[in-house]
Amino acid sequence: MTSSLLLVEDTPSLSMVYEAVLKQAGHKVDCVFTARDARRAFDPARHRIVLLDMILPDGNGQDVLVWIKKRAPETRVIVITSNGSVKIAVDAMRMGAVDFLVKPFDEGRLRNAVANATRGDTPEAADLATASDSLPPLEGFIGQSRQMRDIYQTVRVIGRSTATVFITGESGTGKEVCAHAIHAMSKRADGPFIPLNCGAIPTNLLESEVFGHLKGSFTGAISDKQGAAMAADGGTLFLDEICEMDLNLQTKLLRFIQSSTVQPVGATRARSVDVRILCATNRDPQREVQEGRFREDLFYRLHVVPLHLPPLRERGDDVNMIAQDALARFAHEEGKQFRGLAENVQELFRTLEWRGNVRQLLNVLRNVVVLHDGPLVLREMLPADLVRRAQSGPAAGADAIMSEDAALNALVGRRLADLERTFIQATISACDGSIPRAARMLEISPSTLYRKRETWERKSRDAAE
Repeated sequence: MTSSLLLVEDTPSLSMVYEAVLKQAGHKVDCVFTARDARRAFDPARHRIVLLDMILPDGNGQDVLVWIKKRAPETRVIVITSNGSVKIAVDAMRMGAVDFLVKPFDEGRLRNAVANATRGDTPEAADLATASDSLPPLEGFIGQSRQMRDIYQTVRVIGRSTATVFITGESGTGKEVCAHAIHAMSKRADGPFIPLNCGAIPTNLLESEVFGHLKGSFTGAISDKQGAAMAADGGTLFLDEICEMDLNLQTKLLRFIQSSTVQPVGATRARSVDVRILCATNRDPQREVQEGRFREDLFYRLHVVPLHLPPLRERGDDVNMIAQDALARFAHEEGKQFRGLAENVQELFRTLEWRGNVRQLLNVLRNVVVLHDGPLVLREMLPADLVRRAQSGPAAGADAIMSEDAALNALVGRRLADLERTFIQATISACDGSIPRAARMLEISPSTLYRKRETWERKSRDAAE
């Protein structure tokens, strides 16, 4: 019996497009439109590959997937989902699917998915069925909490896809680490990984940083510059703090995503590039859309596969695993004798809120290692403000007031200009280097901060000379 693909897609126009692409690639295709017809038409001897939409008019695609795998475990099922839900894709992989497609996808992605399934190059469902409890952490991550095991599995699933991934999470949760892990799991791993922090670059320079520019295109453009989009050709472009991007530049980014072409500032012709885009923000992107700070059409182009990283306070004992690893590294770097954390320190770490997440934890451990030594990190070695936050009751409130008075007394006698610089730099640091966010917090213009920072840097250079 001649083998054929079984295509289960309830939208006739899409079914016709998929069928035409697959036939052009040399496949025979049988098309059905409902769950009931899929069960009637499926023939294990004929249909070695099934393309299955997860949302059907008369049933759930997952039920059809389970039904097929019970009757023909060797049949390779590629699921199609239209809502970009990672959970649906992960659940389908656990049930035995070998790949997934997120609408809208291009012809190349469809052909590659089917070609891989035909060759058997896709990961077996059995490998993913055991993933939650057996897969090791991804490179750069530490922790075995349930939330993180789900993240590891999800990254392994979406890494093989070409879909755009929108990573959200509080500052310091490891969004760039996650993006790098997705790149490393993808078929683009041998290509470049280009990160760009949209919040740390002045608005008037961001377009040039993303798309590049030609010599003489504006004042200061003394040579041609390759932008991040061109540098990422054949690999992955990671746009961190995407919600900080100016609305005008968002329009150009949307055009770039839709056309896969880059037009450097000052150029008359666009250049084609092959780039997978990953982006991240510590804000609520949907709220940014509602309040008019982020284009809705760009949001839906980028928000294909959402991925949320949990805050450190929700990861249980992961905090102590991370702390132990950081302690070993820092002790080696500083030539100290630390080997572990005291029990009461571990308990404290588990109960703290960690508003700065992993970044804050690393700063605390670095502070301890630099200022102290010993086999164990003791509670009295920790920064006083960290311990104070963990305390409760009237005594803690009194201590906080006394601490504030002491802090104010420490400022007396310092020049106002020095205090301003210290305060502004601390605010920028608290905003992860984002000048626009710091400006909003201080209620001043971003240009004022850029100008002040340039003045300070110039004075530092002059003093060094």
